[in-house]
Amino acid sequence: MRFRTLDQARDLSGRRALVRVDFNVPMAEGRVSDDTRLRAALPTIRWLTERGAKVALLAHFDRPKGKRVDSMSLKPVVAPLSALLGRPVAWSDDCVGPEAEATVNGLEPGGVALLENLRFHAGEEANDEGFARQLAALGDLYVDDAFSAAHRAHASTEAVAHLLPAYAGLSMQRELEALDAALGSPKRPVIGIVGGSKVSTKLDLLKNLVTKLDKLAIGGGMANTFLYAQGHDVGASYCETELAETARDIIRLAGRNNCKLFLPLDIVVAEKMAPGAPARVRGLGEVDEHERILDAGPETVARLKRAMDNSATLIWNGPLGVFEMPPFDAATVEAARHAAALAKAGRLIAVAGGGDTVAALHHAGVAGDFTFVSTAGGAFLEWMEGKALPGVDALKG
Repeated sequence: MRFRTLDQARDLSGRRALVRVDFNVPMAEGRVSDDTRLRAALPTIRWLTERGAKVALLAHFDRPKGKRVDSMSLKPVVAPLSALLGRPVAWSDDCVGPEAEATVNGLEPGGVALLENLRFHAGEEANDEGFARQLAALGDLYVDDAFSAAHRAHASTEAVAHLLPAYAGLSMQRELEALDAALGSPKRPVIGIVGGSKVSTKLDLLKNLVTKLDKLAIGGGMANTFLYAQGHDVGASYCETELAETARDIIRLAGRNNCKLFLPLDIVVAEKMAPGAPARVRGLGEVDEHERILDAGPETVARLKRAMDNSATLIWNGPLGVFEMPPFDAATVEAARHAAALAKAGRLIAVAGGGDTVAALHHAGVAGDFTFVSTAGGAFLEWMEGKALPGVDALKG
């Protein structure tokens, strides 16, 4: 995967850098309650300011649908961002037009400005060329550091990248390099883990992965549908019975592409899904009609750990069971800790992403030990599905 990076940008002193960031941060009572996304942008901002660029930050917040909504202003971000940078951050009450131009042009070399919510203008989500030209008028170069928005063809992620010299920011670069190492040009053998509740939400993902991976383990509620498709009784478990033939199609597709599928060998069941509910390990076909499958069993996890031991790369999306509710977190936690230990020992490139996955790795206490954990959500999933990401394509060179 070839794309333009910041080290290719030259003579930045005094030049205006339009930087697309993800500041769609959690807020509570008008204040930023989690500054993780602000911190993620700091390396790129500092890289540019240290070279004398004037940095104008572009971001969206929430869904104002093309109208000015005071409760969706980015202004509450200014103070915490200033504190993190250790310098004042200028503010513009609009992201285009005379005020934005005056704010950006008035910066000293090395100065930083945050512009108001892009989505206050309908042209942003419409990928309107006229709006993109208004944005481009504020900069001499464009830097995209928001992989989480790269799956959207919006004016600030796609159109403007064709109007200015465009580069990936440091956070974007790290994400793209990690993803390429996991699925683009990985060290083999490559194993995938896909969990979660529904096959229906991950059909494109499964169909793409079985053509790319050497091994794929399926867990979570979606495994129930595959077990049902193979003729196993799943009791009162959640199961998309209408997708049984689709599951069989995926099994056949995996076979044609020499991708070894790992479905549960044993399962953990309970009569109700509740914290501390009495849980029992069952073999396949031993589920009572009132029991629900809520986690993978110990034999399944042991086989998965052996498969990781014999792999060079792991890509993980989705938990193996109801990890939010002990004791049904056991399989996810044990598998995650094993993958993390292999990654720390340099024996496995371990890449994970998706909201539930990130939460599960934090629950297991190992998110920091994986090679890379993507917090990009939709963009990460669409990339795993093999779909083109407009914000990334615009940076290819």
